[in-house]
Parts: sequence; C-alpha cells; structure tokens
Amino acid sequence: MTAETIENLSRERLLDVAERLFSEKGFSDVTLRDIAQELDLSYASLYYHFPGGKEELFIAVTKRSIEGHGRALAALVERGSGDIRTQLFGIAEWFLSQPPLDLIRMAQSDMPALKPEEARRLTNLLYGEILLRLQGVIQEADEGGEIHCSNPGLVSSALVGMVESFHSIPEYAVRGSKLNMAKEMIDIVLRGLEYRGLQDNEEQEKS
Repeated sequence: MTAETIENLSRERLLDVAERLFSEKGFSDVTLRDIAQELDLSYASLYYHFPGGKEELFIAVTKRSIEGHGRALAALVERGSGDIRTQLFGIAEWFLSQPPLDLIRMAQSDMPALKPEEARRLTNLLYGEILLRLQGVIQEADEGGEIHCSNPGLVSSALVGMVESFHSIPEYAVRGSKLNMAKEMIDIVLRGLEYRGLQDNEEQEKS
C-alpha cells in the first residue's frame, strides 16, 4: 500500500467521523477537538488535511455528502422502472440508509455560521444534486400522466423533508420500520387526502 493510498484512507476516515458528528450535533456544537478525540489524533494534526480548520472540514464533509446523494439519486432514476411509486420508494430507502441531512438545522443554524459565499455554494449544490433531481422525477410522472402535480418543486422539497424527518423518530415510536413508515407516507401523498371540507361532512351526517 502506497503512502498516497494510506493518506487517502486516513482522509476518508476523518471525513466519515466528521460527517457523523456534524450530522448528530450540527456545525456549531462540534469542535475539532471532538473530531480529533474520536480519531485518536492530535488536535493540530487535523490541520494537515484541512488548514482552514472546522469550516473547511464541514464544507468538505457536506459537499461529499450532497454529491453522494446526487450520484445515488441519478443512478436510482436511471435504472428505475418509470413508475413514480417505485422510484420514490427507492429514493426513501436511500435517504434512510444515510446519515440525516437535517435540512432545517442546516438552513437555520449551519449555513448562517459559514461565510456567505460558502453557504450559497453549498445551498446551490444541494438544490442541483438533490431537490432538482427529485423535482425531475415528479415532473416526468406528471407529464406522463401518472400523477397530477401543479408544483413539482414544492412537492419535491416537501418529500425530502418528510422522508428525512423519519430519522428523528425514536425507536419506541417506530411501527415496523422507518422505511415502511416512509413508504406509507409516500402512498398517502400519491393518493392525496381527498379533502372534502367541513361542509361536505356536515351534509353527509344530515343525509
């Protein structure tokens, strides 16, 4: 094994540990000392890979995560059956097999803590790699007549948020599995809730 290979493995392990800690606690609540302690490294040695410190490391971790999601979603769409339900089930399975993105915390806490230009770059990457890909799936299903969706962008963002939210359900509240619960939620979205309003319910009760 060459020195370059060892260095790459060490960097990947560093990114893996940092991703887990940032995913669990967020940018502000993780220190480089936390990461160094998990890796059994000296605090100063982290600067060998990331001389820009915690922000540079967080950007690298988040960029790697978003791009990994993008590649996986592209592959799922490419080999999908064309059936929107099957595709959404596969996408949900992928998201729940990965560390949570926690998009709300990312938007409200992590991104504001970064330099504005870096926050914009990561936000644009997230949109292009994840939200826009899912939006394309929904739009294609709409154009193919599988579903009727007047706002694919809104629905794609909502679906990502809802699927991601299953990460935070405590185990005692899980029915079957988090994936099965996410699939049930997707079916509800695809069917719609058939809202009829209070007036319709009152008329049914009178009849």
